[in-house]
Amino acid sequence: MDLRVNGLSHWYGDLEVLHDINLTIPQGEIVCVIGPSGCGKSTLLRLLGGLEEPTQGQVLQVGEPPVGSLNPLTYVFQDFALLPWRSVEDNVSLVLERHGLSKAEKEERIANVLARTRLSDFRHAVPKQLSGGMKQRVAIARALSVNPAVLLMDEPLSALDSQTRELLMDDLIDLWTREQFTSCYITHNLAEAVRLGHKVVVLSRRPGVIREVVDIDIPLAERRMSDPRIAEIQQSLWDMMREEAQTADLELTE
Repeated sequence: MDLRVNGLSHWYGDLEVLHDINLTIPQGEIVCVIGPSGCGKSTLLRLLGGLEEPTQGQVLQVGEPPVGSLNPLTYVFQDFALLPWRSVEDNVSLVLERHGLSKAEKEERIANVLARTRLSDFRHAVPKQLSGGMKQRVAIARALSVNPAVLLMDEPLSALDSQTRELLMDDLIDLWTREQFTSCYITHNLAEAVRLGHKVVVLSRRPGVIREVVDIDIPLAERRMSDPRIAEIQQSLWDMMREEAQTADLELTE
């Protein structure tokens, strides 16, 4: 299933946040969205996921979701959002409880996503026993358990230290290599964007418009920050954003 955005604009009162966004999230690709602070990245993700209605334009789901999909669109947030009194498997099962699945079906889905995210040995652990990286793995496993067509990821690694972030990027690349999932991935981190994105969408300052869509043809599994091609792409993205990022950093928040 593709996710298509046609002529999307959005206001909060008199403040225009996004202007005339036209974008496709193709099936089987990770599309990263970057831009200066306040450009509307997270607002765009909420509109994609139906948490808000756009002031103008539309978001279309084109094609069929995967077989067995319980939620076509599913979020992964930066704050993990795990219930501290529930074990790993019980946190995953939380999103399955309202779908009328049998006990066997739930157990099969949980076992499957824990294996895919390398959490099977930690199914009975509670969040306080887990590192930040493992907590985010649980959040990803929970999202995958509903077999979504598109993962909507809102700066999922920003709360982690740099070493853990690198490990989680490796995990996401390994997962995509095996499963070719579809994702819209919001980040302020250019290194994440060039490591993970098949496409990188660059938004301008508010109101956010698409300045450029950069295709990265290097296979995900071959990308290393030491690769001069990756370093060049990251530098070109920063050159594109630098002036607006500096200006946005000095603006008052609304």
